[in-house]
Amino acid sequence: MNSVTEISKNLTTPEAMPIVQTWNLGKVYRTGFWLNQQLRSLNDCSLSVYQGETFGLLGPNGAGKTTLLKILLGIVRPTQGRAVLLGQPIGRQEVKQKVGYLPENAYFYDYLTAWEFLEFAAGLFQLSTTIQKQRIPQLLDLVGLDQKTARKKQLRQYSKGMLQRVGMAQALINDPDLVFFDEPMSGLDPLGRYQVREIILSLKSQGKTIFFNSHVLTDVEQICDRIAILARGNLLCVGSLEDILGRSDVYQVIVKGGTQEALEPWILGIKNIENSWHGQLEGDPQEFMAALSQMDAQLLSLNRARASLEEYFIEQLRERGITSSQ
Repeated sequence: MNSVTEISKNLTTPEAMPIVQTWNLGKVYRTGFWLNQQLRSLNDCSLSVYQGETFGLLGPNGAGKTTLLKILLGIVRPTQGRAVLLGQPIGRQEVKQKVGYLPENAYFYDYLTAWEFLEFAAGLFQLSTTIQKQRIPQLLDLVGLDQKTARKKQLRQYSKGMLQRVGMAQALINDPDLVFFDEPMSGLDPLGRYQVREIILSLKSQGKTIFFNSHVLTDVEQICDRIAILARGNLLCVGSLEDILGRSDVYQVIVKGGTQEALEPWILGIKNIENSWHGQLEGDPQEFMAALSQMDAQLLSLNRARASLEEYFIEQLRERGITSSQ
C-alpha cells in the first residue's frame, strides 16, 4: 500500500468511464521579491475519477489540494503534466459549461438576495429566463433554502451555513455533469455538515460526478466511493475505502464464558486470552448476540475490525515523517 498504483489497479473496470484524468501534474510557484525562489506545491500527480462516483481528496492544510483543483478548472496552469475533464483537455470552454465549482472561501455580492445571485450566476451560463424560473426554485429546494427568504433577504444577513448552501446552488445552476467542491464542510457546525452531506448524496443519486477536497475525515468516510491522500504536494494513495481500510462489515469480538466448540462456528481464529475468547465474527452480529444467551456466554466487546479513516490518514503521514502541514 505504499504505491498509488498498487491500491488503485483493481479499481478500473471496462464499463467505468474516466471523467477526470491527470498524468504527472506538477506545479511550482515563484516567490520572493525577485521571483527567484521556488515553492513546489504539487508533484507528479496522476489519478482518475470515474463517472458517477463521489471522490474525496484528503490532506492537511497546505497539502496542494486547492492547487490541484485550480489546475483542473483552468484557473492555474500546471508546470508539468497534463489533465483532461470529460474527455477534453482542461481549459476548454465547452468543458467549463458542464462543470460546477464551489471554492473554499467563496465571494458573494452580499448586497444581492440569494435569488438575485443565482440569476446572476445563471446569466454567466447564458441560461434563458424560462430555464432560470424552473432551475432556481429546484436548487433552493435541493439545498434547503426558503424561496420567499431567498427573494427578500440580502446575502450579508445570511449565516455561514446558509451562504454555503447558496454557494452549492450556484455551483449547480448549469446542471453540471461534474461538480468540484473545495472544503464544502469547512467552518460548519454538525447540523450544517450533515445537510451538506445530504446534498452531496442527493447529487450522487442523480448520477453526478463529485470531486471534493476536505480535511473533515469523518464526513468523507460516510459519503465517498474512493479517496486520495495528498501531503506536501505528493499523492500518497488512491483507492476505495474497502481497499484501503478493509471491509466495514467485519467485527472483532471478545466473549466471556461458553465453550470453544460452541463459539467456533461464529468466531474465526478463536483464541483464549486471559479467560476470554477473542477472534473475528462470522455471521450477523444480531444473530450472534442472540445465540450467546444459549451458550451461557457474555459479550464483552464488538468492534469493527478495520481502522478508521482518521487512523489510516495519520499513519500514512507518520510513515513518511510528516508531522505537520508545513
